[in-house]
Amino acid sequence: MGDYMRFAFMCREKKQGINAKIAVVGAGPAGLAAAGFLVCSGYDVDIYDKLPLPGGLMTFAIPSWRIPPNRVLEGVKELEEKFNVKTIYRTKVYAGEPVHEEGDDFTEKKISIDDLIAQYDLILLATGTWISKIPKMPGVNAKGVTTALEYLYKWKIYEYNLASIKPPYAKKAVVIGGGYSAIDAAEKALKTGAEVHLVYRRTIKEAPAGIYEIERVKREGVSFIELASPLEIIEENGVAVGVKFQKMTLGPPDETGRPKPVPVPGGEFTLEADLVVFATGESPTPPVNPSKAESLGLKLNKDGSIWVNNIMQTSISKIFAAGDVVTGPSRIGPAIRSGLKAARFMHNWFLAKKGKTTTQIGVFA
Repeated sequence: MGDYMRFAFMCREKKQGINAKIAVVGAGPAGLAAAGFLVCSGYDVDIYDKLPLPGGLMTFAIPSWRIPPNRVLEGVKELEEKFNVKTIYRTKVYAGEPVHEEGDDFTEKKISIDDLIAQYDLILLATGTWISKIPKMPGVNAKGVTTALEYLYKWKIYEYNLASIKPPYAKKAVVIGGGYSAIDAAEKALKTGAEVHLVYRRTIKEAPAGIYEIERVKREGVSFIELASPLEIIEENGVAVGVKFQKMTLGPPDETGRPKPVPVPGGEFTLEADLVVFATGESPTPPVNPSKAESLGLKLNKDGSIWVNNIMQTSISKIFAAGDVVTGPSRIGPAIRSGLKAARFMHNWFLAKKGKTTTQIGVFA
């Protein structure tokens, strides 16, 4: 891949030929991979993103030691300079009354989906998962309680000189969760000098981040506590000072197929904390207020993700969707594959609609 991510890896220069414009909404891995495929197929592509830099969560939440941001930025620069991709930042594409999402604070301009439908031949929605889920419990609104996405994002914008206020340092941090964002938040808190407890309700064997990652951060100094679920945030004068946990044991499998954590009677304990980070998942954030989706004609699933058919087309024929806004939170590899798959379907659908034939090279699974 060289020193940077080549999003247009299918070709070396822009092809001439298809007189059509595509809007890609979201400059994360799915959107960028799709843009690269589409410029190599001869389309003009404009990318819209609410943030001031491309990459989505790759740039704004994943630590630099996992993905150096320059690799993403240089890859997008190639799309702009060699392939005439136009990137429109600090712009939120949305339909209806906006719902606050993480990362919205850089938005300077709003564009409605209706405007894009009028201006473009095809649209790809790849807006990811920018709302964190926090379980309901007493004390979650206390100062010092945050989400992994918000915590990592705040550090990132400070490191990019996009924010002048340094995120607060913690002395004792408790991170709740067992996925990659939990690992990343625990590692960040540790690197900034905190004593860190990473607490997960199942065992290390069930943790989505995997045994290797948890063992790695344990070696770095993170204390890992398994089989414990938070009951409440202990606060004093509106500020978090600790977390009360319930010890758990594993029962029969739940709907995810993993053993269900069951409370152990009397098994309560407390950890001191001036920073509590919930890494308990994110929700898909389609660029439409759920109340407006029906009148727009854009079908959403129960979990808020965008409904797509077997060619990744939404209920509006010229709009396709890809990445985490369709699948829910995933990893970079699957998001890139999803973007490539959607781009290939868009290309085939558009040519078929124009009455042209194409030999379809096998679709990415």
